[in-house]
Amino acid sequence: MLPDDEALHALREAVRLSPDNVPLRQHLADTLLSLGRADEAEKEYRHALSLAPDNQRLKIGLGDAFYLQGKYSQALVLVEDMLKGPNTPARVHLLHAHLLLQSGEVERAVRQYQEAVEADPALADANLATELGIGADIEDDSEVVEGRVREAWAAPDDLEPEPLATSTVTFAEVGGMDALKDEIRMKIIYPLAHADLYQAYGKAIGGGILMYGPPGCGKTHLDRATAGEVKAGFLAVGINEVLEMWIGQSERNLHELFERARSHQPCVLFFDEVDALGASRADLRQSGGRHLINQFLSELDGVHCSNEGVLILAATNAPWHLDAAFRRPGRFDRVLFVPPPDLAARAAILRIQVFGKPVKDLDFDYLAKKTEGFSGADLKAVVDVAVEAKLRQAITAGVQPLTSKDLADAAATLRPSTKEWFATARNYALFSNQGGTYDDVLKYLKM
Repeated sequence: MLPDDEALHALREAVRLSPDNVPLRQHLADTLLSLGRADEAEKEYRHALSLAPDNQRLKIGLGDAFYLQGKYSQALVLVEDMLKGPNTPARVHLLHAHLLLQSGEVERAVRQYQEAVEADPALADANLATELGIGADIEDDSEVVEGRVREAWAAPDDLEPEPLATSTVTFAEVGGMDALKDEIRMKIIYPLAHADLYQAYGKAIGGGILMYGPPGCGKTHLDRATAGEVKAGFLAVGINEVLEMWIGQSERNLHELFERARSHQPCVLFFDEVDALGASRADLRQSGGRHLINQFLSELDGVHCSNEGVLILAATNAPWHLDAAFRRPGRFDRVLFVPPPDLAARAAILRIQVFGKPVKDLDFDYLAKKTEGFSGADLKAVVDVAVEAKLRQAITAGVQPLTSKDLADAAATLRPSTKEWFATARNYALFSNQGGTYDDVLKYLKM
């Protein structure tokens, strides 16, 4: 038996003989924690706290056990409760700093770390201090100084901007959505194709369109097709390209993306799941999120730089979570509902999905009637399920063409994924429809 195992065995035996001995049980929990056995330590701390509910050392130990297991929310509840009491131990502030760093609240983490070390210098943690940028000199190369990211540096003028990808998708590859295509032509495509006419009326080239609707109904595909139609650079922005934990870094990332689009006019700048970047400020608990939204609004307005020639598109499945300020004129001033494809659109989508596959006498109108309420993604799933069934047969019988029956049978095994979205959207359309934002939803639901 190893020395550590022998010590633990002896401690467990002592606790068994004296189960209500709090210091002894705490010693066992501390030993388990020091050996990295946080789950076992948690059980011992809990048992000890049932005997001594107000013991601060036990609570700190339990918080450490939570933290080492990644149970950050449970650790935070415990720490915040201890912070409310008088004479909070310095170790609590240190643990709070770790937890705040995990949640991205870096400035608060800095303050908690400094408070812990001021009360007990022995708690100084060089690794944590480096992560928080504590003690970094403004002349150093460190990206983080006292929890804040340095100001963005300006790129030298003689550097060529990195070229953008162009989209090869066009409206011909988007089934249905004729009304939406017309709106986009007026707002995005015609201003570029007939720039002189728009200039004569003093109409700027640019602006924003926000598309919303159930997932899988083609919002992202339509945005890529728009970029293909205007033969412009296409810059798709994902959440991971903007959001970072350091204070100020997300705002800098967002500014750099807009600057890149401005340097490649005409350019389509597309934000998918835009509600994650522009959530309602009334729902936000942290100030960092509000700063990002203010930065986003400033970039849309072109406060410091013109957005002429920058075409901004965004898509969301949850427009009710988007801050209302984004829908003001000059920002996303066209809000378009993207419903599930209608009968003709479903037939068109199925034609696109089976293109290049072996088929025989497909009745697309019949299949469209069998797939009412299906999204574009659902229709792709119908074809995929039918193809998988054919592949099973092909192993023994060779290649067989897809028939209407194959696709209808596949559709019968699936359910429209849009129903859940409409259940939520219906409530917002009925009870939170100030300004008529969701009138198109009510119209679609025939209410």
